[in-house]
Amino acid sequence: MDQVPVPVSLHSLATSVPVFNGLNFPDWSEQVQFHLGVLDLDLALQVEKPAATTDISSTEEKAHYKAWERSNRLSLMFMRMSIASNIKSAIPKTENAKEFMKLVEERSQTADKSLAGTLMSTLTTMKFDGSRTMHEHVIEMTNIAARLKSLGMKVDETFLVQFIL
Repeated sequence: MDQVPVPVSLHSLATSVPVFNGLNFPDWSEQVQFHLGVLDLDLALQVEKPAATTDISSTEEKAHYKAWERSNRLSLMFMRMSIASNIKSAIPKTENAKEFMKLVEERSQTADKSLAGTLMSTLTTMKFDGSRTMHEHVIEMTNIAARLKSLGMKVDETFLVQFIL
């Protein structure tokens, strides 16, 4: 059960995962976990690192430790291959896949706060200028409000109406 198979091409599978750009952690994380799960490489994300084996460790313990180490190493490679270079260099080095995922999530939350501020600024300063239809203006404002909601900032409908007009 702890046997970790060798994927035919880890790189080709990593290219089907969206590149983490600092703003898409939920989608990126979901895709990474799905692909690693399908490949049976998610052991390192599911369980903590087992104790190092010794001469008196059972065959099962040795096999589990070896499977975890392989899963951890390949999971780290897989995640690193799907992160934008400018972000990859800003993430602290770690040799634990579970810890690496947490570090990427923390990096994402910092970017989310910055994005929320930018979106709020855009929402509060955007005015209808007649260069496009009123419908397009309303849709754009509604989309900004929806993006803010996805970042955990609910924009009240009456508040939004006041900014649209």
